[in-house]
Amino acid sequence: MRRPVFPKPLALAAALLCAVISGANAAAPPQADLIKLLEKLNQRMERLEQRNAELEREVRAGRTQQRQARTTPGGDVETRVQALEKQQEHIARSLESDAISDKEPEIATRLKAVETQAQSVLAAARKIDALDGIQAGLSLSTVAQRSSGTGSQLNYRGDTYVSLPLAAVGDIQHKVFAQFRLGQGGRLNNLSTYSMPNATAFQLGSLPADDSVAVLAQAWYQADIPLPFAGFAPRSKQRLELNFGKMDPFVFFDQNAAAGDETRQFLNSVFVHNPLLDAGGDIGVDANGFAPGLRLSYYNFANKPQAWRVSLGIFGTGAQGSNYQRSLAQPLVMLQAETEQRFLGGLAGNYRAYAWRNPQASHFDSNVTAPEQHSGWGISADQRIGDGVTLFGRYGQQMQGNVRFDRALTVGAEVNGSYWSRGGDSMGVAAGLLKSSRDYRSFANANSSEQVGELYYRYRISKQFELSPSFQYIGNPGGDGTVDAIKILGLRAQLTY
Repeated sequence: MRRPVFPKPLALAAALLCAVISGANAAAPPQADLIKLLEKLNQRMERLEQRNAELEREVRAGRTQQRQARTTPGGDVETRVQALEKQQEHIARSLESDAISDKEPEIATRLKAVETQAQSVLAAARKIDALDGIQAGLSLSTVAQRSSGTGSQLNYRGDTYVSLPLAAVGDIQHKVFAQFRLGQGGRLNNLSTYSMPNATAFQLGSLPADDSVAVLAQAWYQADIPLPFAGFAPRSKQRLELNFGKMDPFVFFDQNAAAGDETRQFLNSVFVHNPLLDAGGDIGVDANGFAPGLRLSYYNFANKPQAWRVSLGIFGTGAQGSNYQRSLAQPLVMLQAETEQRFLGGLAGNYRAYAWRNPQASHFDSNVTAPEQHSGWGISADQRIGDGVTLFGRYGQQMQGNVRFDRALTVGAEVNGSYWSRGGDSMGVAAGLLKSSRDYRSFANANSSEQVGELYYRYRISKQFELSPSFQYIGNPGGDGTVDAIKILGLRAQLTY
């Protein structure tokens, strides 16, 4: 019998198996079955060897890929880390320089561009912060007037101001205010009246009529001190205000919401301020309307809006005291109490009472050159009675001194144009009576009281430009009942910025 041929790995096992078969007894399984079994085992072994060879090839291929990865740039973690470190060093060197170059990494260029823009915005914000609280303004008033029988007059006046806040000292807020003024053209000539028809006129008497020079009208300091001292400022309901410098006393005394601005409201001086102080001369300011002084004011707004205030003012007066030629040894002293009230269903009103004493006032007779003491008192009130109607009134009475008129009463109203669909317009009407003093009657044959009336209409062309035609009536000029009444037509152009 021919022996089957087996692969070498199974030769030994086959030989042993044939020996066992040949010595087996007759009851053992046939030889053909064993051969088949061995062939199956041989096939399985062949498959295992093939699989083993495949696995060896895969392992060799994986090792080859790893070697290739080690030799390829950026192929492993270490190489990538090194590349990132180099890139970071490049970006860091680029950011050390403020210059922007196209040879730099894109991210560095973008960061520099953003930084430049941020610095520009920050610089603008710093400028805005530096200007925070600064207030400034400019106005130009031009007035043309013509009176019945005495001719015409044209003038202009320019005013510019700036208010600069100073760095706070603790809870104290303070600022500096400055105003410059210039102008040309005087008041209407040859008018022997108590009142002055054009309160905007400003002409330096020391200059020729064709010259105009700006003067420092006001320059004063103000401190706002919350009370009580060393208290919690945000909850303070009281304040102490201190001012000193060169100032217009009417900025702080005898104010009135409907009759206090000659550039937008009434032109005649008797309706701008108390006639005894302004037209009568008791205010004692210099030739330009200003004086050195100081003011102390206590303001209580615990029951706001019904707040109240008490103010004391001390100002240089007379020929020398008002223009810095002497100290405040004999000053004008003013004391004012004021309050804001709500009447007629909550409509606002302001009420002021004040008194003054001026030891450097002038006698009505120009031949008497020695100064004399004047004193008096007055009230000023304005009250809204509707959405667009404000009533006003002033009264003044002389208590001491030789003056041309010793009592003055002015009343009037300002009406907003919203009633006739012109909300930016306003109309004003006022009347006044200036009673001649007893001594002046005998001195100048002033046998009557001067009567003053004014009507104006303020027409708004734009927010910065307004035109105001006006009409004034002055009866018994200078208290002389034998003189014809004076009628004055005027036109005011006002530019405000």
